[in-house]
Amino acid sequence: MAGEESTVAPLRLIHDVVRISAGGFSGFFKKDCSDLSRRVSLLAHLLEEIRDSKIRGNGEVGSNFSFSDLTHALQAAKRLVFAANNFHNSKISSDGVTKKFYFQFQCVTWKLEKALANLPYDNFDISEEVQEQVDLVRAQLRRATERYGGPLNSSLLHRALSQPLDKEIDPFLPRNRSIGTLHIENIGNIDVEVTQKVEGFIEGNGSENKESLKNSEVGFSKDSDNGSINNSSCKSMEENKKPDSPVIPDDFLCPISLELMRDPVIVATGQTYERSYIQRWIDCGNTTCPKTQQKLKHLTLTPNYVLRSLVSQWCLKHNIEQPTALMSGKIKKSDGSFRDVTDDIAAIESLVRKLSSRSIEEIRAAVSEIRSLSKRSTDNRILLAEAGAIPILVNLLTSEDVQIQDNSVTSILNLSIYDNNKGLIMLANAVPSIVQVLRSGSSEAKENAAATLFSLSLADENKIIIGASGAIPALVNLLKNGSSRGKKDAATALFNLCIYQGNKGRAVRAGIITALLNMLTDSSTCMVDEALTILSVLASHQEAKAAIVRASTIPVLIDLLRTGLPRNKENSAAILLSLCKRDNDNLAFLSRLGAVIPLSEVAKNGTERAKRKAVSLLEHLRKSQQH
Repeated sequence: MAGEESTVAPLRLIHDVVRISAGGFSGFFKKDCSDLSRRVSLLAHLLEEIRDSKIRGNGEVGSNFSFSDLTHALQAAKRLVFAANNFHNSKISSDGVTKKFYFQFQCVTWKLEKALANLPYDNFDISEEVQEQVDLVRAQLRRATERYGGPLNSSLLHRALSQPLDKEIDPFLPRNRSIGTLHIENIGNIDVEVTQKVEGFIEGNGSENKESLKNSEVGFSKDSDNGSINNSSCKSMEENKKPDSPVIPDDFLCPISLELMRDPVIVATGQTYERSYIQRWIDCGNTTCPKTQQKLKHLTLTPNYVLRSLVSQWCLKHNIEQPTALMSGKIKKSDGSFRDVTDDIAAIESLVRKLSSRSIEEIRAAVSEIRSLSKRSTDNRILLAEAGAIPILVNLLTSEDVQIQDNSVTSILNLSIYDNNKGLIMLANAVPSIVQVLRSGSSEAKENAAATLFSLSLADENKIIIGASGAIPALVNLLKNGSSRGKKDAATALFNLCIYQGNKGRAVRAGIITALLNMLTDSSTCMVDEALTILSVLASHQEAKAAIVRASTIPVLIDLLRTGLPRNKENSAAILLSLCKRDNDNLAFLSRLGAVIPLSEVAKNGTERAKRKAVSLLEHLRKSQQH
């Protein structure tokens, strides 16, 4: 289908930029690359909705529209982040090259904003939420263009974007970053899902240390007024940049990412890689060594402690921030000083060894103490992970001893609060065991298993893994049948997982709509806010939309427009707009139920967001009645 094919190229380019950014940016243009790649990634959901709207049978709508302008701008963005991220590795530091990079950033941001402005949004079936997200990206791009120096004339822009990068910039493109048949731009398989911040959604979760999770709430990063650098600031930035940055030894760089290794591991061929990159390589189904192309006799990843120690010593010598929080028996404090934790390390390593004891009583006592330690401080979470506690705790999740299982899952929850530990928990293949606890553990264990899945799902790539693990049906069951706290934990985890488009259908098929409708109509659960928040995320998904309508949810939402709290009215209006926009049957049903009066009241006296939703829905109702 021509229309469907037209979104393939720009979506592929967006995913390429996302994969480049997954390795992190560094160097002179770190902020610029991060900002540009974040804005590009937020466009994925827009193109997915355009693509899916055609698949649903509206192929004639916009099928002749060309996405060439957007594709060209995205191609330029991809080339630019490659080149700019490589700039810090070069000894060339002329002011001229720096200014040319800034000019390229100015060109790309301007072209992206113009390409987005020219899309015929009314011709596509785009949800209100995604339209708001696109408006936000366009506003960010406009501000960024102004900071880089303002609008460009079209002929100058055309030359900048349609021709190869300037010959002084071109050498920074990573042509030599391929390792055999493996290319850095093909590493990983992570879909980025546009997310929305829902204030206060995590409130009320009672698991230990969940208050710390509030600080990780998913949401848009906001542009700072001085977040990007304009051309006039190039000189001062050049002066502030360290002129003698040490060259990282080749042996310290991961052959895949070409970045300083944080957690080096050895594969069966004897080659060393950064753990996260080689794990992704293996997870994609590859069974060869990326560097040598030899077949891997086994897929075991062995920590390279010697190299990690050498990297740590090199970082200390050159006054470079260490790639790990623990260095030579010291932990860096928030004020920049170091705290000696040698004695703590010895005590924690002894405690972790007891987890493998043959005595159930000794294991029970050790895991109880680890639960307590992991609750107390970030330092303890770092030290426990460094001591190798995470894989052993994961194994203990399947213990037949209820106390050991409860304490193990709670310890993993507490450890997951420290972001660096999330990756270690995922690499230990913890999710299947956590899901098993969620299905058959004690009431407390189920609650903390759900909270752990929420914590892990804060990383976008983990949403995909957790969703494919069978966790969603187990969470829906907890939402239906769990304790009061368990239901809140399940709701929080399900909300976060359903931000990823692929998980929405899973949740619908698991029966989440029935559970949410019961929460809306049962005042004793006190979970109307949670139910509406999850419904607002699901309502943009076609399968979920149909299920919501079939469950007779529209009359309930109209009642909430009349009697709900301001926040309830806001979410109810947003859900109704998603359900009824461009759907004449639903609009007619809405009109027959007398929704115009409560919608008019919300349009006058609701929150700002509620007013926008109500006004838009009233306009759709008016247009439908004219036909």
